[in-house]
Amino acid sequence: MKTKSAVMIGAVVLLGTVLAALILRMEKAPMGDDSHESAGSQPAGGEAVKGPHGGRLLSERGFQVEVTIYEKGVPPQFRLYAFEKGKPVPPEDVRLTIELQRFGGRVDAIGFNKEADYLLGDKVVEEPHSFDVTVAAEWRGKTYRWTYSQIEGRTQLTPEAINDSGIVVETAGPVRMKNIIELPGEVALNADKVVHVVPRLAGVVTEVRKNLGDRVSKGELLAVIDSRELADAKREYVESVHRLELARTLFDREESLWKKKITSEEDYLVKRHAVEEGRITHQTARQKLIALGLAKSDIDAMANHAEQKLSRYELKAPSDGVVVEKHITLGEAVKEDAGIYLIANLSTVWVEVTVYAKDLNTVRVGQRATIKSEALDAEAAGQLTYLGPLVGEQTRAAKARVVIPNPKGIWRPGLFVTAQVVEKEATVPLAVKGDALQTFRDWDVVFINAGNQFEVRPLKLGRREGEWVEVLSGLSPGEKYVSQNSFVLKADVEKSGASHEH
Repeated sequence: MKTKSAVMIGAVVLLGTVLAALILRMEKAPMGDDSHESAGSQPAGGEAVKGPHGGRLLSERGFQVEVTIYEKGVPPQFRLYAFEKGKPVPPEDVRLTIELQRFGGRVDAIGFNKEADYLLGDKVVEEPHSFDVTVAAEWRGKTYRWTYSQIEGRTQLTPEAINDSGIVVETAGPVRMKNIIELPGEVALNADKVVHVVPRLAGVVTEVRKNLGDRVSKGELLAVIDSRELADAKREYVESVHRLELARTLFDREESLWKKKITSEEDYLVKRHAVEEGRITHQTARQKLIALGLAKSDIDAMANHAEQKLSRYELKAPSDGVVVEKHITLGEAVKEDAGIYLIANLSTVWVEVTVYAKDLNTVRVGQRATIKSEALDAEAAGQLTYLGPLVGEQTRAAKARVVIPNPKGIWRPGLFVTAQVVEKEATVPLAVKGDALQTFRDWDVVFINAGNQFEVRPLKLGRREGEWVEVLSGLSPGEKYVSQNSFVLKADVEKSGASHEH
């Protein structure tokens, strides 16, 4: 009987022990396994164990820490909760630190202080939340340490793939940039190089040699007008030539007779006066023809070619340029002040720029400007040569002028353009190529590089100028980033599915 009773008592004790163990496991089940998990509480399935606040649960010897990143209405911050066998531990009794080993070698050390029922990190957790994490804790004289990796926005390519993709890596650093004001403008003729051609006398058009768009050289024949007024002027000139010759002949004869004392001094003086009158008449007639646009060589040859048509008026180009206006047709009667041709030298053009009132304090004569046209996909450099003293009543803006070269004639008057006026030029501490930028989630990012690996880096951007974009934060001088074909990396990251784990 005694032996049987002992066996029964032993069975009861064994059963009680088993039941106690089961109850203890049931109490701990909501918080996960309390086995030693130095690799970050990764169960056999590969996924991190989650705590009651949705964070990663780290466990060792019955002590547990839940790691969360909280960012609802605040910058991202670590919030850590401590437990012993599934029951909350007062946060002030635990000492905790986290070390984040980021891509590229940077290390962030974060300390913690009590806040409500959790421990709050003393630093913002900068994006991206991609790092190797080391959590160190002290509680009741014991130390605990966990490590795990949280990766997002990262990819790796083979050297062959990098080469085939045309990926270019550059080092971020300072760049000389310009502070630019963009203003609307319109290309116009250079008024200093525009010539209005008028006939200077009335007549009938008998020939038209040049039309709209024709290039002309100085002295080239534009048109021919039959003018009675010109015929009269030429006749007067020819007559003045002959009168002067006759007066000189008579004077020479009279002077010879006077020297021989055959004629009186009075007759001699009369003949000399006649020569002076003839010279004045001749000069007047000559100047009249010059004023009408006749060349001196043509005038000199006129007296010896009496058979030429005196009414033929040849209208010639006063300068090189292009015919931009034409108001003359064959057989038309034109007046002496009619504007029949407009010739413009288009080797340079003006850009009429609109300067708004808010920019009047920063725009000054002498500033450099770049003129850009999206329609032409072209740009040209110039200088601000004029800033109007008045502000328009309707536009509330002043007019400015930029002179730009136009050797190929691509800048056509009437074309709308953008004028980028350089306010000042300075070196910014950090800038990247504009082609390097990609979008990832809600960020502007570049891909930084270390070996064959690449990871997104969110940036806060400043001004843009040409191919460069200023970086205000997110990148440090000396870091390597992908400046060309970074879209290949973005596609690879999106294909692999970048997670954002908190």
